[in-house]
Amino acid sequence: MSKNKQVVAETEKNDESAKKSSAGSRAADIISSVVTVVLSVAILAGAVLFAFNNSPTKSLFGFRYYTILTPSMSPTYEVGDVVFVKLTSADKINVGDVITFNPSRDSDAYLTHRVFEKIENFEGTGVTCFKTKGDANDSQDSFLIEEERVIGTVRFRIPKAGFVIRFVQLRWYFIVPIVVMLIVLVRLIKMLFDDGEDDTERSAEQEKTASKAE
Repeated sequence: MSKNKQVVAETEKNDESAKKSSAGSRAADIISSVVTVVLSVAILAGAVLFAFNNSPTKSLFGFRYYTILTPSMSPTYEVGDVVFVKLTSADKINVGDVITFNPSRDSDAYLTHRVFEKIENFEGTGVTCFKTKGDANDSQDSFLIEEERVIGTVRFRIPKAGFVIRFVQLRWYFIVPIVVMLIVLVRLIKMLFDDGEDDTERSAEQEKTASKAE
C-alpha cells in the first residue's frame, strides 16, 4: 500500500470514529434535554395540580404527595422531603408501615408516622384503628387513628423537593415563563453545538478530498 493510500485509509478511519463519537454526543444531549424538560413540567404540573385543593381523595394514579414539615420522622424522612403516598385501605396496612393521616377531625393538617400497633374491630365497632409513632420520638402518639382518617402508605420520597414545590405553588406564575425560557435556551445551545459539529465535519471532508487528490 502506497503512502498516500495509507494516509487516506487512516483519515477515513478517523472520520468514521469522529462521526460515531458525534452521534453518541448528540444522543446524550437529546436525552439530557428531554429529561430536564420532563422533570420541569412534572414538578410544575404536580405543584399546580395540588396547590389549590387539599382534598384527601384527590390523587394522581392513586398517589398524593405531602411535604414533611417536622423532624418527627428523622432520619427516615427529613424536613423538606416530599413523600409520595399511595391511597391504601386499612386492611392492607400493617405494623411497621409509614402512613399519612389526619390527626384530628377539626384540623386540615396531616402527619406522617409509622404504625406501631394495628387494632382491628376496635371495641366491637368494626372499625380498624392505628397507634402511631414518629421514628425520632421517644413515645407513641397519644391518640388513636381511625381508618377513615388514614390517607395511605408512603411508598417513596424525593429529598428536599418540598422547598421547590412550595416555591412553585406560591410563585407558579413566575415559574411558567422560566420553564419556557429554559426550553428555548436548551434548544439554542443544541443548535450552536450542531452548527459547530457541521463545520468540523465539512473540514474533515475537505481534508479527505485533498488527501485523495494527492
